Amino acid sequence: MARTGDNVVVSSMKLEKLLCMKGGKGEGSYASNSQAQALHARSMLHLLEETLDRVHLNSPEFPFQVADLGCSSGNNTIHIIDVIIKHMSKRFESSGLEPPEFSAFFADLPSNDFNTLFQLLPPPANYGGSMEECLAASGHRNYFAAGVPGSFYRRLFPARSIDVFYSAFSLHWLSQVPECVLDKRSAAYNKGRVFIHDASESTTNAYRKQFQADLAGFLSARSQEMKSGGSMFLVCLGRTSADPTDQGGAGHLFGTHFQDAWDDLVQEGLITSEKRDSFNIPVYAPSLQDFREVVEADGSFAIDKLEVFKGGSPLVVNHPDNAAEVSRAMANSCRSVVGVLVDAHIGDGLSEELFSRVEHRAKSHAKELLEKLQFFHIVASLSFA
Repeated sequence: MARTGDNVVVSSMKLEKLLCMKGGKGEGSYASNSQAQALHARSMLHLLEETLDRVHLNSPEFPFQVADLGCSSGNNTIHIIDVIIKHMSKRFESSGLEPPEFSAFFADLPSNDFNTLFQLLPPPANYGGSMEECLAASGHRNYFAAGVPGSFYRRLFPARSIDVFYSAFSLHWLSQVPECVLDKRSAAYNKGRVFIHDASESTTNAYRKQFQADLAGFLSARSQEMKSGGSMFLVCLGRTSADPTDQGGAGHLFGTHFQDAWDDLVQEGLITSEKRDSFNIPVYAPSLQDFREVVEADGSFAIDKLEVFKGGSPLVVNHPDNAAEVSRAMANSCRSVVGVLVDAHIGDGLSEELFSRVEHRAKSHAKELLEKLQFFHIVASLSFA
């Protein structure tokens, strides 16, 4: 780790070892708190299918290969892979071609809970039969599966090997917190905050530059790995405001009760202000312009669609009028996303204290949370010539 000022900066390699959604199947795990993402993803299936309709059909002698980048460890990725492969098999059949063999790669950082993901995978179909029989097998997967550990901001696959890349709810995660944000001597020092919502212009510009540098690396890697005629479907947190200090739904999730809970720990003497200030969430919700500038500068991909899509609330509750249930959902949502980073920064015990305070603070604002905590997503469909 490098030092800037008096704070320790977590390098990109260190962050790769730490960053993951909360593993397992407990109340605060990603697997137990990804229902909203599933709903958001399924509401975009028509856009995904439009992207798949543009993919060039190669000879069925060669495997058709799909990769989910930032797959995490829930059922969502398995459902999406099923959708992609079934749609593509129908396209082959309607074109009078025998469907090829399919391969699906589940890619995420090495810290991802691949064990939970692999346990969720349905058993393989009988590959001794025909591909038609495999595709028709109920309750079985009709594709070969493999996990790929590594950062999607670098190369992950051999050149010209992938037909379809899918990535949802991942590209807003930066490869690292910009060093200047943690440097007391810098104008971008994010003093008193753990996120960039309502931060200074210098701080948010540093995050914007990091996001665009990361996205450029992502596109460069994919342009080498994708087959000619392939397509990408990308979804990440976005914002409708041109002002980067307004981080939209991410700002409401991390910039209100979560921020206040950190301040509580400081005021109660449980952590120092320096300990709080050395923690920053490596997330940036871009605007359409932020995203478009990078794609056009790269030049490898044609933009078939680029829009802001309203996803809705990340909170899924059975009783919206029950403030206790809403506040618990808020705390669990935060924990499932950044709990691992918080645990590593202040320890499990203080992490419990922090999320308990998030839940307590959110309880008196339950109605407001359900109304204002709304996510917007950047949706991009890109084709590779």
